[in-house]
Amino acid sequence: MAFGWGIISAGAHPNNNIAPAISSVNSEDLVAVYSRNQGRAEAFAEKHGAKAAYDDLDLLLADSRVDAVFVASPNSLHAQHGLKAAAAGKHVMMEKPMTTTLEDAVSLVRGCRDYGIRLGMAFMMRHHPGHVLASKIVKEGSLGKINLAQVQAGPGVRGQGPPPPRTGLQAWWEDPEQIGGASVMMGIGVHLADLLRFVLGQEVTEVSAMSDGQTNEQPLEHMTTLLLRFEGGTIATLTCGRMIPDNRNDLVLYGVNGRLATQRTVGAPLQGKVEVVSETLNQTEVYTQGRFGNFSGQLVEFHQAVEAGRDPSASGIDGLRVVEITLAMIESARHGRTVKVQHQKV
Repeated sequence: MAFGWGIISAGAHPNNNIAPAISSVNSEDLVAVYSRNQGRAEAFAEKHGAKAAYDDLDLLLADSRVDAVFVASPNSLHAQHGLKAAAAGKHVMMEKPMTTTLEDAVSLVRGCRDYGIRLGMAFMMRHHPGHVLASKIVKEGSLGKINLAQVQAGPGVRGQGPPPPRTGLQAWWEDPEQIGGASVMMGIGVHLADLLRFVLGQEVTEVSAMSDGQTNEQPLEHMTTLLLRFEGGTIATLTCGRMIPDNRNDLVLYGVNGRLATQRTVGAPLQGKVEVVSETLNQTEVYTQGRFGNFSGQLVEFHQAVEAGRDPSASGIDGLRVVEITLAMIESARHGRTVKVQHQKV
């Protein structure tokens, strides 16, 4: 039988990416959607073929056809909605960021574990075949020790200044408390931080950040750059923003024996290429698959993890580690100093 999904929130990301990704895979089934507005929930359900629409979250969680929920509500509600789903016996895939505070992140990881529920993160960049290949090549040692890594992403805006403030259903993106004290870091940077962790197989120990925000005059940033130190000795730069002119996500790794570079077109997740030039391996791969592959890949892998009784590729611990990095970025940008990352034990 197909794996039954309930989506918490009928916002832009579920509408544009998650619901279509579920529908694109035979093993996954969109059972229900929750929105605070019943009319909006019904319109979403009709558009995407969901079997039920609810404006009461308890009713969705009581639906026996729902095996797991995809939580895409405002960031500050993630822990509340995730723990409520876990208490109802539903597995939880969490849209990034996992939470906006360390306390909520730890509570969510512990709560899901105590309820016997699988907790996964929607870090879809892990499922791009080029990034999977990069991780494999690093593990195999073809590049030798990685001394420097660089990653950046942006939506591709030319000839424009900062985007206008979001309004309506997306107005919470302009509220520092609801979004979690950062803007492009929450929207884009968290993916890049996890991508570096995934490819390098190392944890971040120090963060130094510079942004155009995190001030009283502009609490939320449009651009940010992080300098990261990893436990294995790699130094990395992470840049993200809404004013980068090219609609791309690039990753470059420099090892003692060679270089690996990936290019991905933002908004078309499986388009791009990987180029490896090293002493022992020279390889180029080009990817031309469709738009929803990364999203469907993460959903199917989560389903498989639930059936196998294991943690998914991007687990709650991965979500917690990225929360730690993000909060260190905010502190560093606000105070102009390097922040050491303290890893929480759960």
